[in-house]
Amino acid sequence: MEKDAELSENLEDYLEVILELEKTRKVARGKEIAQKLNIQPGSVTGALKTLDKKGLINWEKYGYITLTKKGLNIAENITQRHEVLKNFLVNVLQIEKDSADATACRMEHAIDDTTMSKLVSFIEYLNACPHAETNCTRAFVAYCEANGVDQT
Repeated sequence: MEKDAELSENLEDYLEVILELEKTRKVARGKEIAQKLNIQPGSVTGALKTLDKKGLINWEKYGYITLTKKGLNIAENITQRHEVLKNFLVNVLQIEKDSADATACRMEHAIDDTTMSKLVSFIEYLNACPHAETNCTRAFVAYCEANGVDQT
């Protein structure tokens, strides 16, 4: 997906949360979005107006919120980026899950398509290599321990 220069990190987070809520509850509500993003419910309205104007959500004030096809594509891409980055941080770099999740959330907005593609290819290579997980990951952990690199 080419980065939409007009879509801020904040708006991408809204799409990601709406997708998560749609998967679990079929629709999203402003109050639920506010809870997930840890913001005041009144703060949600402005973002929803912007996403609606961009054709990324279906929404009427005080009503249910669903993603349009375009919004769904963007939200799925953001979610995929987040999961790939989080899994890389946890499984390859051995970062603690909560820290990896928070870091992946920040990284998902900044990583360009070429870098993401190369990272996915690298992970696929590690998964395909019969010695990678046992040798490379263990060797990396040992290297970090020997050089005093914090693993948390």
